[in-house]
Amino acid sequence: MTANDSPDPPTDTGARRRPGQLEAQVVTVLVEAGQPLTPGEVRERLDPSLALSYSTVVTTLTRLYEKDAVTRHRDGRAYRYGALDDAAALVARRMSHLLAAEPDHVPVLRRFVRSLNADDEQTLRDLLNRADER
Repeated sequence: MTANDSPDPPTDTGARRRPGQLEAQVVTVLVEAGQPLTPGEVRERLDPSLALSYSTVVTTLTRLYEKDAVTRHRDGRAYRYGALDDAAALVARRMSHLLAAEPDHVPVLRRFVRSLNADDEQTLRDLLNRADER
């Protein structure tokens, strides 16, 4: 997925999501809204059929708040949540957290690079070369 792609809302709520997929979708909804939303508003934008449970959205928003990925402020009896970053930043933060859990980064990074397809590997190389130019 590129930075310009938006994850598609789930069409089959019985299907298993990839780890972090719902979080990324929620963050994308918040970014696109351009203003803080209630959990109900997030749910409506994520899944207009409302097959996704309200409590799942609240739990996801709460976890994002605890990870400092979204803001939260009280609005009457509910909270309104706003995006601090986009979904790509959320994934990058998760990748950094996973890497930090390993004391020896070299084997992890080596395996990660080997697992990339040719286009992604070239993109990573280009990004690293640009970082060296700074």
